[in-house]
Amino acid sequence: MSRYDEDLVAPRTLTDLEQRALLRASGEHRDGFRDHLIFSLALGTALREHEIVGLDIGDVFDEAGRARRRVQLRVFKRSNRDRSQQQILLNETVRAKLEKFRAWKRGSGESLDPAAPLFVSRKGSRLSTRQVRRLVHVWQERAGADVTHNFHTLRHTSCTNYYRLKPDPRAVQKFSRHASLRMVARYTHPSDEDHARTIQGLRC
Repeated sequence: MSRYDEDLVAPRTLTDLEQRALLRASGEHRDGFRDHLIFSLALGTALREHEIVGLDIGDVFDEAGRARRRVQLRVFKRSNRDRSQQQILLNETVRAKLEKFRAWKRGSGESLDPAAPLFVSRKGSRLSTRQVRRLVHVWQERAGADVTHNFHTLRHTSCTNYYRLKPDPRAVQKFSRHASLRMVARYTHPSDEDHARTIQGLRC
């Protein structure tokens, strides 16, 4: 298979059930709220793991402590050199969770300085991509998953979900911040779940 063909293969994604289970398992525990928000951000914005851990307080909150609707990324994939395209929009669900998380950070004594990292480890340092990769496996196991998927699967899931809601490749390209429209073609492939859902709707 050529590299071109590989780019067009449908990416692995979480099913709707797996997404709900992951969010529910992490959201049910106070100690899991940080991780729950990380997963919500990934599913709601298609951010990559290094983009999420690179976020600072000032990136996502304004001076009044309100979650921003539009976030300008400072850390993003190096191949995407156009900084003007490195913006994400936050929906109301994610913004509400962010504001709740900010209150949680204040109550836990974590810094709310604009230059402080949004996500910190138990030792108080910026959360690492390695830790994030481990967390997604831990919470999938806690959610009862038979097979766990890597963190980048959340990005693929987010882009696929977006395409389901708005089947416009150029809109998906803007959402995912892919430099190449060709890369977006992967998200137009129906998943096994889509296929099974359609079959159930056939008249027979």
